[in-house]
Amino acid sequence: MALGRGLGELLGEIETAYESGNTSNNDLLEIEIDKIKLNPYQPRKIFNDQKLQELSDSIKTNGLLQPIVVTRDADKFLLIAGERRLKASLLANKTTIKALVLDVEDSKLRELALIENIQRDDLNIIEIAYSYAGLINDHNITHEELAKLVSKSRSSITNVLRLLTLSSLVQKLIGSGKITLGHAKLLVGLTEDNQKIVADSIIGQKLSVRETELLVKKLKNDIKSSTNKNLINDQKSQFNYDSLNDLTEELKSNNLDVKIDKNYFKIKINSQEDIENITKYFQNS
Repeated sequence: MALGRGLGELLGEIETAYESGNTSNNDLLEIEIDKIKLNPYQPRKIFNDQKLQELSDSIKTNGLLQPIVVTRDADKFLLIAGERRLKASLLANKTTIKALVLDVEDSKLRELALIENIQRDDLNIIEIAYSYAGLINDHNITHEELAKLVSKSRSSITNVLRLLTLSSLVQKLIGSGKITLGHAKLLVGLTEDNQKIVADSIIGQKLSVRETELLVKKLKNDIKSSTNKNLINDQKSQFNYDSLNDLTEELKSNNLDVKIDKNYFKIKINSQEDIENITKYFQNS
């Protein structure tokens, strides 16, 4: 498949720069921050303010130990990886930043941003899910092909992508770390209202994954029971029982316990006398 061609070499250059802190003078430059444009395919959307401030303080004290990664874009630069370092440098009032400059095709920008972030554990699971979906749609590849690209199992890819079927509210809770992946998997397939009920319970009552599993099971059983009841009622409503009203009243006048229930005409027998009354009625009919 065409996807991923040349990525190994590019990622190798990035990793070399991270490990050594330097590369050839032609590739590692000190560039002006205001000339850097953010990568539109950057999968990371949420930045922890406290951790960003901690990184900024570290940059003030020790300088930037690992360069960001950019590619040339006319007279400016396009960020490939290192948005957190870039934001922290701005917080530290830096006007320039050390950057590894690579020659990258536009088609590989999303791939590089995703893989670099995944390798460095910089993304939350929802950001990863949207990135997976973007790669699949952009390159028309299968879950199996994507799994090979990002060195994950196919089942892992599929499970992560299922999270995108969850409501936006639940996705935000997962992205912010208020709900774990273990909890989130259990919410897949529930209605949006029930997702909220379970999510609120997880956070408000601090439910474990096992406790959440039991809650979801109860909700599903309640839904199934309600569905069956509605089905029975729907079936019952298909028939007009008016013509049986006179018969019902007449049998009741003979002290018989009679009722129409779930498409059944029921006569309850409480005594031998009931049997005799039933026999007499139908023999005389």
